[in-house]
Amino acid sequence: MDPQTPLDFVRDRNLALELVRVTEAAALAASRWIGLGKKNEADGAAVEAMRMAFDSVQINGTVVIGEGEMDEAPMLFIGEKVGAGGPEMDIAVDPLEGTTLTAKGGPSAIATVALAERGNFLHAPDIYMDKIAVGGGLPDNLIDLDASVATNLRNLAQAKKCDISDLVACILDRDRHKELIAKTREAGARIMLISDGDVAGVIATTMPDSLIDIYLGSGGAPEGVLAAAALRCVGGQMQGRLMFENDEQIERTRSMGHADPRRVFSCEEMAKGDVMFAATGVTSGPMLRGIKRFGHGAITHSVVMRSRSGTVRYIEGHHNFAMKTWTPT
Repeated sequence: MDPQTPLDFVRDRNLALELVRVTEAAALAASRWIGLGKKNEADGAAVEAMRMAFDSVQINGTVVIGEGEMDEAPMLFIGEKVGAGGPEMDIAVDPLEGTTLTAKGGPSAIATVALAERGNFLHAPDIYMDKIAVGGGLPDNLIDLDASVATNLRNLAQAKKCDISDLVACILDRDRHKELIAKTREAGARIMLISDGDVAGVIATTMPDSLIDIYLGSGGAPEGVLAAAALRCVGGQMQGRLMFENDEQIERTRSMGHADPRRVFSCEEMAKGDVMFAATGVTSGPMLRGIKRFGHGAITHSVVMRSRSGTVRYIEGHHNFAMKTWTPT
């Protein structure tokens, strides 16, 4: 080691790469269930594998974005402590983002996790969030959740020096988005409709090969925090606003420390400080290749990012199950 390299820096670099082992374990476990029509079993396998993998990570972690509250989720619930001991960290997880996609053998299912120092992730309730996101390398404050779809698309096209017709917007294919879809088409942009997996949809805006320029529409608030963590690592922009179905959800949000439940959160407010993010593909999509299983092994494709350095690494892992102490099931 270079004598000028701080030991903490080396430990941090190792920690970022340790996250890939966590997402690899979840993705490998879920891959056994691809196309079998059993989304709960796929999710359960991913959760259990991720939980076990965290046992070897040198952190004192608290899950702040997880599988639900303790009385609703047997593993990786909000408030659960994980890790083998070390620095105090907050954890955001989605062991299998795209359970239905996995069950149907559809594209873009991923296992994902993000890490930040204690108190740096938005404590988001499990409700919907209205979102807008673009990738990095664009002028600051380019997007505005309160502006019209046409205005956001026009500003993005100007920044990218292209026509609106050259842009592709990623939107979840939901009845609640009918008006949004119509306005996007009216403005002249093309649309990629996805059935599930809005974390991957948001992150795809940062990937040149994905062909996605902007993400629009509502999805889960916890998934919004995970996506914001990834965008922080590559300089992307995102805004999110919580959406409420009743007064009970508003009061619950206030009880979690949000004085103004209807405020618009920036990417930096959802994921502050030094953020690490990792994801492994379960099924193939624009961002990552899916698991390829063969005989007694498999190949994984993962990405790991860090906001402090802005580094993005793609990692292809070749796994020999005969040499592992556990076998993904």
